[in-house]
Amino acid sequence: MRETLMMACVADFSGRLRGKGIPVSGRHERFGKGLGWTPTNIQITCFDTISDSPFGSFGDVVMKPDAETEIDVDLGDAVPREHLVLSDIHQGDGTVWPFCIRSACKAALADLEAEAGLTLFSTFEHEFMFKSEADAGFAYSLRGFRKRKAFGELFVDALVQAGMKPDTFLREYGDRQFEITVDPEAGIRSADQAVLLRELAHACADTMGEEVTFTPLSAPDGIGNGVHIHLSFRDREGRPATYDPAMPANMTAKAGAFVAGILKYLNEFVAIAAPSAISYRRLTPHRWSAAYNNLGDRDREAAVRICSLSAQTEEGKAKQFNVEFRPTDAAASPYFAIAALVRAGLQGIREGLSVPEPTREDLSLLSAEALAGRGIARLPESLGEALDNLAASETVRGWFPPGLIDVYVAHKRGELASLEGKTEDEIFAAYARAY
Repeated sequence: MRETLMMACVADFSGRLRGKGIPVSGRHERFGKGLGWTPTNIQITCFDTISDSPFGSFGDVVMKPDAETEIDVDLGDAVPREHLVLSDIHQGDGTVWPFCIRSACKAALADLEAEAGLTLFSTFEHEFMFKSEADAGFAYSLRGFRKRKAFGELFVDALVQAGMKPDTFLREYGDRQFEITVDPEAGIRSADQAVLLRELAHACADTMGEEVTFTPLSAPDGIGNGVHIHLSFRDREGRPATYDPAMPANMTAKAGAFVAGILKYLNEFVAIAAPSAISYRRLTPHRWSAAYNNLGDRDREAAVRICSLSAQTEEGKAKQFNVEFRPTDAAASPYFAIAALVRAGLQGIREGLSVPEPTREDLSLLSAEALAGRGIARLPESLGEALDNLAASETVRGWFPPGLIDVYVAHKRGELASLEGKTEDEIFAAYARAY
């Protein structure tokens, strides 16, 4: 029988998977001893340029595959199987490499459980677009769904083979735009699913001679592709711990403090959640994304949205209740995004913050003074501004291993530098290719 290959992968700052192919027959030995990796690889941008690196040409680290993340997906007889495993990055002595963002995510989730007694359940709601065959005028329609039903069935089957539980596949509002949702998972598994889902979308499209893109925005006046992160909690006994109808905004004290922490520190860490030059063209009023650090009552322009409930019993409502973080897009690493959200939420719990009053109006009509009086601020209007906020935040620096934020900021400033001299059309096209 012919030898086959699989890929051992690490997820980087740009949200992409990189790694090395290994023979399938010897994978368990490789899983045990790991694979060599280069520290400066973390500074490879989404455009395959290399940002300033503190590591230079020196040093070695080790990719340590997590066998629980291995997937082996059959996409049909005409194409190779999609066989890969996700990895953490360790140092030579076996300790975690401080710049491994999957490990940073696991550490944040562990601290949330240890300090607050909460396990995070989350899921990533992805929007993406096909790159050919414009079909404007078919938003949410049966005709639009029918055109991509074959892709949808291949994609959903691939997700099931990868251990996910697909929920919906729909023709979205934008030209050639679709959305895929999967059921929530506990802890790191949710971020793993988000990483794998994006890769399987590309693999399924390739199989059918198509191309898809998760780019944050297709054109200056186009429809954005968001990645909405739904969040809820369970306590140490496995009971729902997000909903309390007797509390403000129907949130438990800990859940309310968690959301308040996200909103208080959002302007300081949004460069992690919305990390591309074009992300901030999407984060503007009236794009159904997010433009302010507000909690909204079923408002799809809020940074954090209280989602509606269909359950009729209090027990059912407790299980269903969740909030949705809306500024993220697919240029973000799911691991780094969850790590930042958990750290901000845990900071809110430590500070004993109260949940903000949900907004129910168009905030763009209010003055800056009126917004400030309610503790609401406009989100940064460029990646450069967001990076300045992140670099200046001692609080956010303290959430992560020393040096991690500096390396990330250098990575993103290098990404911006690679766009200098390009026209607006060229910049949008570059991100469409990258994602």
